[in-house]
Amino acid sequence: MKRQNVRTLSLVVCTFTYLLIGAAVFDALESDTERKRWEVLSDMKNSLVRKYNITPEDYHMIEIVIIENKPHKAGPQWKFAGAFYFATVVLAMIGYGHSTPVTVGGKAFCMAYAMVGIPLGLVMFQSIGERLNKFASVVIRRAKCYLRCLTTEATEMNLMFATGMLSSIIITTGAAVFSRYEGWSYFDSFYYCFVTLTTIGFGDYVALQNDQALTSKPGYVALSLVFILFGLAVVAASINLLVLRFMTMQAEENIRDEDKDGSRTMLPIDGHAIAVRQRSHEDQASVCSCNCLGNKQCESGALLVERAPRALRRRASLAFTPDLIERASV
Repeated sequence: MKRQNVRTLSLVVCTFTYLLIGAAVFDALESDTERKRWEVLSDMKNSLVRKYNITPEDYHMIEIVIIENKPHKAGPQWKFAGAFYFATVVLAMIGYGHSTPVTVGGKAFCMAYAMVGIPLGLVMFQSIGERLNKFASVVIRRAKCYLRCLTTEATEMNLMFATGMLSSIIITTGAAVFSRYEGWSYFDSFYYCFVTLTTIGFGDYVALQNDQALTSKPGYVALSLVFILFGLAVVAASINLLVLRFMTMQAEENIRDEDKDGSRTMLPIDGHAIAVRQRSHEDQASVCSCNCLGNKQCESGALLVERAPRALRRRASLAFTPDLIERASV
C-alpha cells in the first residue's frame, strides 16, 4: 500500500477516534447537568399549569409566543442594520440562527445569495490572510536584522507564531469588549469570540440581541462587524499557513515515493542532475486530453507545449533549489 493511502486511512481512523473521544467527554460533562435542568424546568412547568389552570394547547401557544418574541428584543431584525448583520453572518458561514428568513422569497434569495457570497468571502479572507502573512514576514525579517540574527528569513514557524499571537490578541480583546457591552462573564465572552471566529456559530451567545442594540448602538454594531471580518481574516491567515505546510509535506512525500519507485530519470542540465518523472503512453494521453486547448501533440506522442510566460519560467527556475536537486539526485 502506498504511503499516501496509508496516510489517508490513518487520518480517517484518527478523526473518528477523536469524534468518539469527544462524544465520551461531552457525555460525561454535560449529561448530568442536562438531566437536572430538565427536571427543574418540568417542575416549573407543572407548577405554572396547576397554578393558572393552563391547558396543554394554551401552554404550547405561550411557548411559541415566547420563542418567536426573543429575536425582537434586539430591535427590527430585517431593517438595514439587522439585514447587514445577517448578510455578514451568511457570508462568513457562522450561522448563529438568531434570525432566519420566513418568506418564500427571502429563503430563495438567501440560498442564491449564499451560493455567490460564500465563495467570494472565502477568496477574500484567503487573500487578506496572504497579505497579512506577507506583512508579518517583512516585520519578522526586519526584526531579525535589527537583532542581528544569523538567519534573517521568516520561517513557517515564525509566521505561525505571529498569526497565533495576533489571533489570541483579537480574541482576548474582543472578549473584554463583549463582556462590557453584553453583560456576559469574561469566560462566556471568550467562548463567544472563539465560536464566532472558528465559524462554529452555535447561537447560544449572539451579540447585538439586547436593548434594541441594532438601532440604538450603531457604533457597537460597526465594532461587532469589524471584529467578525478582521478576526476571520486573521484566522484565515493561520489556516493558510497550515494548508501550505501540509501541501509541502505531501509534495515531499510524493517526491520520496517517486524516487523509491524509480519513476524518475536523471537528466543533465547546466552541469546538474535534474530528476524528471517518466510518463507512460497513458499519462501522455491523459495530459493531452486535459490540455487540449493550447497544447499540441506530434505524431510520436510527445507534447509540444507553448513557451511559458516569463513569470512561470522564473518560478520554475526558482523551484530547482540546491536542496531539491540534492534530494532528487540521491
